[in-house]
Amino acid sequence: MALGVFVGVLMAALLIGAPIAYALILCGVALMWLLGLFDGQIIAQNIINSAGSFPLLAIPLFIIAGEVMNSGGLSKRIINLAISLVGHLRGGLGYVTIFAGVLLSSLSGSALADAASLTALLLPMMVIAGYNRNRSGGLIASVSVLGSIIPPSIGFVVLGVASGLSITKLFLAGIAPGLMIATALVITWWLVSRRDNDIELSPKASGKERLKALADSTWALLLPVIIVVGLRFGIVTPTEAGAVASVYALLVSSLIYRELSLKSLSELLLRAGKTTAAVMFLVAAASIPAWMITIADIPGQIIDLIQPLMDNPKLLIVVLMLLILLISMVMDLTPTILLLAPILVPVVTAANIDPIYFGVLFMINCSIGLITPPVGTVLNVVCGIGNMRYEALLKGTVPFLIAETIVLFLLVIFPDLVTVPAQWFAH
Repeated sequence: MALGVFVGVLMAALLIGAPIAYALILCGVALMWLLGLFDGQIIAQNIINSAGSFPLLAIPLFIIAGEVMNSGGLSKRIINLAISLVGHLRGGLGYVTIFAGVLLSSLSGSALADAASLTALLLPMMVIAGYNRNRSGGLIASVSVLGSIIPPSIGFVVLGVASGLSITKLFLAGIAPGLMIATALVITWWLVSRRDNDIELSPKASGKERLKALADSTWALLLPVIIVVGLRFGIVTPTEAGAVASVYALLVSSLIYRELSLKSLSELLLRAGKTTAAVMFLVAAASIPAWMITIADIPGQIIDLIQPLMDNPKLLIVVLMLLILLISMVMDLTPTILLLAPILVPVVTAANIDPIYFGVLFMINCSIGLITPPVGTVLNVVCGIGNMRYEALLKGTVPFLIAETIVLFLLVIFPDLVTVPAQWFAH
């Protein structure tokens, strides 16, 4: 009964166009009425207490770091380094996009921030050089989702808070799968770009130019090293890593690169504040249904429903991946995490599946949803900044979407691809 009420109220709220945050609150209130536990004071306490969680402080800190990175010249220098290394190859700007996307994802923690910066900086360059506009935009969108997988990932912070999993372990477990997806994108780009014979190749950079680009980007490249090493050796928590990242980016942008003015600082802090407010309101709203999900034992009801699959972990994971993919196609990343994580993590734990491994698959799946219709949040960002039609961009994205989906199911079939590197990074 509780499961039916939860799903029914959520679907009804979404169908009438209620914002996700209010739909989540309605679900929680409906479950409280059903169980005879309705109390306005409990609702207020849950919202306030959940927003005051210390690990969630990492979200505004990493958002600020990402904004500073884009405004203060770190992103530009990383892209210049990539151009100097591989820009002269056939399809070189595509490889630059992937290389830069991996590095930017290890700085910003946000797929949307990476999509915005890569589209603004690289799409015009690729179009002028003769690359197919739709395919180039599709590659940028597909690379951008690495921002939710490679640490520091804001999505992993939300997942850790919503499910009780270690954020540090999730961060470290996301490194290898993120690099595997990047490798799959390189292979796919090599296959689809071979047909372009009229591309204007960039001149090959000399050794001196490459060294200069490396020297210019050194301060930017040190940031992901500081974060990963700090987490790997337990020097910092994820929240402290966010503080280090934001302060480091501010110092480098203002004192070394000197591209961050007081005016741009106030503008980026305002943008970061708006983004943080939206994410935190979702987290606070989700605390009510999350609490009621536990009280109503909805995970136990789901376990009873899927009992035949509990003895077959791989089949269970496949079914859950399909479920998550369907939901992430019509819902943004953060609401999907907040809605499903409190329900599914106890289910996979009961089936003796490593919850950190499942968390990584969960995040990859939700990230793929960012470039999947009908919503595709990252696709909308690329369309808006790149002045592209949604349908045309989607067509250019399909080969890369297929590649990322293949990697996801390879990770389902071979769990060691996630667990072995995760154990190495964690010890």
